[in-house]
Amino acid sequence: MATDDFITLPDGSTLECAREPARRDGPTLVLLHEGLGCVAMWKDFPARLAAATGLGVFCYSRAGYGASSAIALPRPLDFHTREACEVLGPLLDAAGIGECVLIGHSDGASIALVYAGRVTDPRVCGVVVIAPHVLTEEKTLRTIAAADRAFREQGLRERLARYHGENVECAFRGWCDTWLDPGFRHWDITDAVAAIRVPVLCIRGNDDPYNTPVHAERIAALGGARRVDLHDCGHAPHAEQTEAVLALLDDFVAAL
Repeated sequence: MATDDFITLPDGSTLECAREPARRDGPTLVLLHEGLGCVAMWKDFPARLAAATGLGVFCYSRAGYGASSAIALPRPLDFHTREACEVLGPLLDAAGIGECVLIGHSDGASIALVYAGRVTDPRVCGVVVIAPHVLTEEKTLRTIAAADRAFREQGLRERLARYHGENVECAFRGWCDTWLDPGFRHWDITDAVAAIRVPVLCIRGNDDPYNTPVHAERIAALGGARRVDLHDCGHAPHAEQTEAVLALLDDFVAAL
């Protein structure tokens, strides 16, 4: 996946973006990465998604990740909502994205849910969330605390630096420290989820170390939502069970 010219937003931030071209008419599939992700960390998934669906795929690194602009830390505790309501729309405008399906992983799934629930954007015709978070729970915090130890003591920093370069501290601390802030225990976007009026597909691994089924249950309560639980699968279904996820996404976009 080739990186495009970086897109500069009205707020002055510069975001790295990449695309896979479409082979047929249809919505663009917009990928929103996890809390430690970036363009490069999708690896070959965007190309395989484009091949499976025939649709164009667009992904980007949020500010503070990959080769995008750095940010000042700490992140605000409502960073999911700010990313959705202040950044995603202008980015889609700048990238020339028309009709689209938002496909978010983990924190990216939360951003996709907030955007679909709180922003009136007729371009969005569907949402796919992979390993989503809609609230803070103790299981998530315990796993993030373990990741903090791994970053400081067990080589996670060096592994992430291959993808984030000079942004590695910004990427990790902006994610970890925000989630572990005592004030973040009250974070909950259930109200945004309840306001979504487009079809939603929720994919979760039954062995996800970051969350329990409560997130998928709240999403599945939507009238137009479908929930799929994958067995023997953790927090990254698109990487761990790629073929199954590609088939689910192909079916979802074909039905829109």
